[in-house]
Amino acid sequence: METEELKKENETVLDTASEHAAAVEETEPHEKNVRLMSPTQMVLRRFFRSKLSVVGLVMIVSLFLFCWLGPVVYNQWGQGDVDETGKVEYTYSEVTYVDENGETHTFYQVVETGKTVNSLAKPDGDHPLGTDKTGKDVLARLMYGGRVSLAVSFLAVFIITFFGVVFGGIAGYFGGWVDTVIMRICDVLMCLPGFPILLIVGTLIDSFGIKGQYKIYYLMAFLTLISWSGTARLVRGQILSLREQEYMVAAEAMGYSATRKIAKHLIPNVMPQLIVSMSLSLGSMILYEASLSYLGLGAPEKYAAWGTMINIVAEDQNILQNYFNIWGPPGICIILAVLGFNFVGDGLRDALDPKMRR
Repeated sequence: METEELKKENETVLDTASEHAAAVEETEPHEKNVRLMSPTQMVLRRFFRSKLSVVGLVMIVSLFLFCWLGPVVYNQWGQGDVDETGKVEYTYSEVTYVDENGETHTFYQVVETGKTVNSLAKPDGDHPLGTDKTGKDVLARLMYGGRVSLAVSFLAVFIITFFGVVFGGIAGYFGGWVDTVIMRICDVLMCLPGFPILLIVGTLIDSFGIKGQYKIYYLMAFLTLISWSGTARLVRGQILSLREQEYMVAAEAMGYSATRKIAKHLIPNVMPQLIVSMSLSLGSMILYEASLSYLGLGAPEKYAAWGTMINIVAEDQNILQNYFNIWGPPGICIILAVLGFNFVGDGLRDALDPKMRR
């Protein structure tokens, strides 16, 4: 009897469980199709939901394609090629002689001295953006000049980030006198006036006889040496907060070395903030490079960057007033690059914010 009663009770329990499961499936059928998202997928989803972020990304990708793939398609003119199909120049000389009868004759001798360059040409089929005053194709120089501006800016930002991570990580992790020394160095660097020092360094570079096409790289390298203090402060502040977390206590208990704890646990958790900082700094570096080139401290005229292209025509009022096709495109490219990097930086900041729920 007891066995039969136990069987009936078990059957009743199973029936009740199956009925409950069926009811759950009927009331919440959508839970079966729920798919978990990784943190990377969540960040990408938030990023691409922002229209400005997508617009900024399109701007940046378009500029890179224009500068690096554009010369492959538009290979009619190189960066330093001069269009020598201008008008033919002649010289006129008056020649006088007396013939055997004593009569005087005068005639004019015309001598061809060569062709002028096709300078300040209007946009046409051969030159979609015309030519500058030296006869160089503006579109070709715009492509090659973008390579210099973007490459220098990216290189400077990566070097600044590297120094900032190294010194900021050491200061934040070890603290004490190490933190004090590094932070005082940062205070001194943040007090230095950037442009006046770069003007002095540019003069020193000229005195050393360094080739002009490498001058902008030396200047931007020096700029990185005095600009990493902001990134170091950011990394230090984040590490001061992160080093007290539970996983760092566990890493300490497991006997991990300081280098491993910084490189494997602290720096990866600071990377979201660093990525945002780098994307926003790229716009500033492009403006720095353009300003240095505009002041004549950048690449020479033959290897022009965007700022140099504007500097060449800055002193010619005729070009400024009547030839927008020469100085307008590099200015537009600078604006697009700065806006694009700022839009992407804002989008990354929102996407990497853990408080964002959408």
